[in-house]
Formats: sequence, C-alpha cells, structure tokens
Amino acid sequence: MTQRADPATTSTGRAVETLRELILRGEFPAGGRLGEVELAERLGVSRTPVRGALTRLAAEGLVELVPNRGARVTTWTVDELEGVFELRTMLEPRLTALAVRNAGPADIDALDDLARRMVEIGSPGPGQDLDALMPLNRDFHGRLVALAAHPALASALAGAVHAPIVLRNFHTYDEQSLRRSLGHHVEIVAALRAGDAEWARAVMTAHLRNARAVMVRAAEEQETP
Repeated sequence: MTQRADPATTSTGRAVETLRELILRGEFPAGGRLGEVELAERLGVSRTPVRGALTRLAAEGLVELVPNRGARVTTWTVDELEGVFELRTMLEPRLTALAVRNAGPADIDALDDLARRMVEIGSPGPGQDLDALMPLNRDFHGRLVALAAHPALASALAGAVHAPIVLRNFHTYDEQSLRRSLGHHVEIVAALRAGDAEWARAVMTAHLRNARAVMVRAAEEQETP
C-alpha cells in the first residue's frame, strides 16, 4: 500500500525550499522582517507551513525568531563575521585539499564546467547575471565538500557557512573582488587536475580571504548609523 504524503508536511517543505532560496538570493535584506501573512500570500500557502518553515530556517541560522516581534532575516556583526571566517578558513581549505585525492576525471570536468559557467555569467558585461551565480557557487563548493568525504568536518563547516550567507550577495562585490573570486574557482580546478592538494588549499584560503573582505565591508556599512 502506497503511503500518501502529509499535505501539511509537503507544504512546509516547499515553503522551506522557496523561502531559503529567496533569502539566499538577497530578496530579503539582513534584519528584514518576515511577516507570516505576507509570506503566506507570496508563497501561496497557509500560515501554518510558513510558521514551520521559519522554525526550520531558524535552526539553520538564516532566520531569527524574536519573542513577541516575529521573525527576521539573521543579522551578523563584524565581530561575529570575523569569527565565522576564522572557522571557515580552518575547515574549508582542508576539505578542499582532501577533495584532491578523491576527485576523478568526471568530478574535475563537472567542477571545471561550473567554474567556466560562473566566469561567463559573472564577468562584467551585457551578459552578466549575478543572481544566477549563487546556485552555481553553492554547487561548486558543495561538490568539493562532498569529494572530501569527511562528514565531521563537513558538518562543522555547514554551520559556519550558513551564518553569514545572507550577506553573500554578489551584488556587493566590486569588480576586482568579483574577478578574483571567479578566477579562484578556475584555479582550484587547475590544482585538482594537477593533483596538488597544497595548491588547492592555498587558493581556497585566498578565496575565503577575498570573500571575508567583501562581507566585513558590507557588515560595517550596515552597522554605520
């Protein structure tokens, strides 16, 4: 006998996915209010799935639930971001180095395709689409973590990645920072093809330092009255 999915659970799951993507795309600014009624209308669901989605996204660190004031997109101070990037710089370069030993030709080709697509759509010019960069970027980094095959480090990294991700909007990058970021992806692929774990580690470290500079600057601007 085939079990039927609980409609409420299905609606909540869809609400989680849609709302998460909207937040990650920067549709709601850091600190922005997330009203249940408005979200229900936008997502085409009742308030119950929205409430469940907000609770789940709060557990991921994307949403803050404030007693008697509702929900809002998580905000991060400069000091908090510094701590997050310190942790990421400890974890992600190591995972990238571990990915080198496990990456086969097909894996490298897939990462190469992602890196080149990001250059094509992210480089300044008439065809630039910064919003489309975000899912490609998440896929690229996610594939590296998966290839590392180290669940404990991956779990620790996941908590750090979600923290400042609402500020990782490529619209906040200046042209030089964006070109560096796109070039880092291409160079990481080159390190994978060369089988050079230390090269891959070094480039990922530089990549995170570049992102840190952009995000800290954005946080400082938000903190300025």
